[in-house]
Amino acid sequence: MATKAEKKEAPQGSQPWLHQRGVEIQEFGTVRQFPVGLSYDTRMYSCERLNQILADTQILYSLYKKHHWQMRGPTFYQLHLLFDKHAGEQLALIDTIAERVQTLGGVAIGDPRHVAEITVVSRPPNGVEEVPVMISRLLEAHETILTACHDAAKRADEMGDDGTNDVLVSEVIRTGELQTWFLAEHLVETPLVRA
Repeated sequence: MATKAEKKEAPQGSQPWLHQRGVEIQEFGTVRQFPVGLSYDTRMYSCERLNQILADTQILYSLYKKHHWQMRGPTFYQLHLLFDKHAGEQLALIDTIAERVQTLGGVAIGDPRHVAEITVVSRPPNGVEEVPVMISRLLEAHETILTACHDAAKRADEMGDDGTNDVLVSEVIRTGELQTWFLAEHLVETPLVRA
């Protein structure tokens, strides 16, 4: 048993400062001035559009994980793996989009409650849906995001924001289109063999 002398507390300088509170140093919806060669209006526009796409992409990621966990039926194994693969790719996009917002001096949306407030992706029921409905729901979310990305990429290009255009076209759109193709082919009713 330790004696009183052995029960020494660590020096104050090595103790963590817990339960800290402070002031918000940058509000959501604002942009700081960064020397990236883009006007305030351009950076503000791109941050607003990217944050909407970011929120919707976070919901798409969550839909993929929900359906990955709740998969049923004869295609369980294939779709379970495919949905997890797609979720991982969406997670990478989330980080890329958020970092683009931060690079432009904005504040990337990150709180799930805030994401739920601004997403335009339809909310699924809390329970398990049939597999074709899961796939259709994912396709609708992809189309929502892709439509927004095409519009935002075009406008970013017109405003001279090549970095945002590149992120949207080279990463978000290309990944989304490929994932959409993989999903849509699962809704084609075709026989495996013909007699």
